[in-house]
Order: sequence, then structure tokens, then C-alpha cells
Amino acid sequence: MAWPTYTLVTGATGFIGAHVVDTLLSRGFRVRGTTRSKAKGDAMLASRPQATHASLLDFLVIDDFVAPNVDLSAALEDNEAELILPAINGVKAVLSAAAAAGTVRRVVITSSFAAVLDVGRAQKASQYFTYTSRDWNPLTYEEAAGAETSAVVAYRGSKKFAELAAWEFVKNFEGRLSFDLVPPDDLWASAVANQQGKALPVARVPFWIDVRDLAEAHVEALVRREAGGKRYLVASPERFSYGMAADVIENEFPEFRRRGGEEVERQVTDESHGVDGNTAAEELGISYRVFQETSRRFGEAGCSDVTPCCPPHTHDLIDPGSMNARPNRSFPLHRC
Repeated sequence: MAWPTYTLVTGATGFIGAHVVDTLLSRGFRVRGTTRSKAKGDAMLASRPQATHASLLDFLVIDDFVAPNVDLSAALEDNEAELILPAINGVKAVLSAAAAAGTVRRVVITSSFAAVLDVGRAQKASQYFTYTSRDWNPLTYEEAAGAETSAVVAYRGSKKFAELAAWEFVKNFEGRLSFDLVPPDDLWASAVANQQGKALPVARVPFWIDVRDLAEAHVEALVRREAGGKRYLVASPERFSYGMAADVIENEFPEFRRRGGEEVERQVTDESHGVDGNTAAEELGISYRVFQETSRRFGEAGCSDVTPCCPPHTHDLIDPGSMNARPNRSFPLHRC
């Protein structure tokens, strides 16, 4: 049986999803994307006339998240009910639908480095260590769901237990549904908040991946038969800090230098541990962009003002100039 070329991308108008869509389209795949609003789908179609004319891209609106009475900005009151269980049940729902369809050959799930990271390991380790695809965040379910647990910690737990639920589900469909899982490191996106005049944040985890490389990894995990049933960590071999990015942008684009000539705070990257991104690169046949190239790309997608700035929306990293809104003024970096 021929490998299918019609692919569903959930969250297709989001930062990662949009890049995955573009990578699939560039290879001739037909793509159906899910989106939370028709307007977002229409905007994405309008920016890709080549896909529209060839009938390669269509959208399905999933509007549960935008029901009139849903307040997405409200503070969490119950970590388990509001964060952990929705993550687990969401993964199960997608996998159940894929299994029931009978025509789905492979599912690639985007996890998170939060499912891998042990936040206390670097402080406890006596020597250099490397995170691999065999590592897991050590949080227990009870710790993640606890009433006193912060939302940040509960989020890390939700990523771990959603991924574990996916692996458990697929065990019951061995031979009927092929499965890959990709937990990326920090993604590079454009900032959406006004941070002018504020100190650059410190990268608590100095590992990163260019979203275009991440999209390639997703598609390669989809099309390579030998990749089925594997978990891949995708990460550049280079370290990063926001200060390093600011240096690249200001050196390459003098018009982005801050007024008054104030210095960027020097930042030191953590050298106590690393991440194995080589296995994914070798088995999926991908190459990682260098940090300077990715940072320069932010400057190229920036504006002509004389203050640090960024594209008005992350989709500008796919289609520069397609948005008309005035850019937010800040260094174009965001921890995802």
C-alpha cells in the first residue's frame, strides 16, 4: 500500500503548525489543518495562493476552545482538572479518532522538553551529563496535580503524563497505528509583548531549535518508515542566550541598536549538561541551522525603526511582510 500523502495538522495556524504545513506543502502533500476560527484559516489560505489554487490546503474549524463563556486567561484553580487531564484526554481523543478511522498510517506528536527536563539535576550532578530520548521529567502525578503546586510545575507534569498516555495508547494498537513523538527544546519565535527598555531574560535552559528545523523533523518522522515507534529529541548542538542573540542582531543590523548606546547585559550559558540532538539529525536526515543564521533571520523579518523590534506576528517568520499590523517594539525573542 502506498504511503498516504493527505495529512492532518492540528493547530495548523499556530507557530509550529504553520511551519509544518509549509514543509508538507513544499513536498506536495495535501494538508487539512485544524484551526480555532475560520478567520485564521482564511488568512493562512490567502497567504498561500499556490496551495489554494492546487487544492492542497483546506481547514476544519474546531471551535470548542473559543466558546463564548470560556475564559482562557483565568488563573488555574485545579491543576489536575484544568491542566493535566485536558492534556491527557486531548491526546487520547486524537489517537482514538485516528485509530477508529482505519486509514491513518502514522501519527507524529509534538511533545515538549518539559516532559524530559529534570530541573534539579544540574545542581545535583557531579559531572557533565546529556539528556537523551530515554530521559523523563521525574515529577509524580501527585506532585504535578497537588493543590500547592505552581502552574508552571503542573504544566511540566501535564506534558509528561500526556506523552505517557500516548505511548500507552499506541501499545494497544501495535501494527495498526504507527507513532512518533518529538519533544523539542526551546523554540525561537517573535515576541508579542512590549519589552522596550527592560533587561533581557535569562535562558534557564540554554538549548534551542529553529522552528524550520523542527518542522523538517516532524515531516521526516512522518515519511520515514524506519522512524515509526521512536521518540526524538531535536535540539541544535549550539548553546544560546538572549544576550548572544542581541549581539548578532545589533551587529548585523545597526538600525536596531538601542538609543543611547546602552550595553547589553552579558549572559553566561550553562555548560554543565547537554542534549542529544544528533540521534534525531542522523536518523531523520536533518541539519540544524546555526545560531547566527537564525538570529539574523529575526533581523531580516524586523522593521525599519531605530529601536529594537520584531515582526508583528510569528507567522511573519514564514511569510515576511504578509501582515500589516505595526510591529511590537522589543527584542524578537520569546521563550515558548
